[in-house]
Order: sequence, then C-alpha cells, then structure tokens
Amino acid sequence: MNALANAESILPTMAPTLSPIGSEELVGEGKAWGLSTSVDLQDCNPTTIKSRAKIKAYVVALCDLIGMKRYGDCQIVHFGDGRVAGYSMIQLIETSLISGHFANDTNRAYLDIFSCKGYDPAVVEEFSKKFFGASSSTSSMTLRC
Repeated sequence: MNALANAESILPTMAPTLSPIGSEELVGEGKAWGLSTSVDLQDCNPTTIKSRAKIKAYVVALCDLIGMKRYGDCQIVHFGDGRVAGYSMIQLIETSLISGHFANDTNRAYLDIFSCKGYDPAVVEEFSKKFFGASSSTSSMTLRC
C-alpha cells in the first residue's frame, strides 16, 4: 500500500478540501472543540506588512468577515533583528485568538486563527492573501478535539 494514498487521513487537512460539509458544522457541542488554521503568505506587499495601521485594519476586517467578536485591543509590536525583524500581532477574540508574524526580510506573513466557533478556512486564506498582496499562500487546518 502506498503511504501517500492514506496521507489525507493522518495529516492536517488543507483548506478548502476538508469535508463536503462546511467547517462551521464540525465545531460545537458534541463535535470538535475548535478549529485552528495556519496561513503562510509569500511575497507580500512590503508596505502593508510593515504598517501597524494596516495590520490593525486587517484584524478588524477579518473579524468582521468571519463573525468573530474582538476582545480588547489588538497588540502589535515591532521587534527583532535581521531575518526575524518585523511586527507580531495578537488579537483576543471571545472564542480564542488570532495571531500573526510579519517578516520584513522576506516579505512573508504567518497567521494563525484558533476559535471554538466555526469559520471557513478558505475564506480566511483568500482574504488574507488579497489584503496583504501576497503572490501565493498555503494553509493548513486542524480540528482541535
């Protein structure tokens, strides 16, 4: 038996091919505890990922888009040297959190969305790619049990 033939059943699922039913229906009472999506963006617009105001606007727009209620202020801090220099962001939401790391040196962004309320990972990836002007993106989704 080819090991790759069964890889889909053991590796984190790539959005949007998770399931014939929406991911929103997989989270909740008697189902998975939550949904975690990681989105990696390549070749982002450097002006956008280096702007505190634009990162904050992204968080507000993303939360509105996927129906998440922000809890408190978004924290956005620039630090680091060399290849790790850039902004890091965290936004608590009533159902968990959104975080991101923006690498100045490579114009890449690394985003994580975890919530015990369902949302569509494909929507998150597509919106994030467009907002940050990325040339390409990859994402992975994990149900948290």
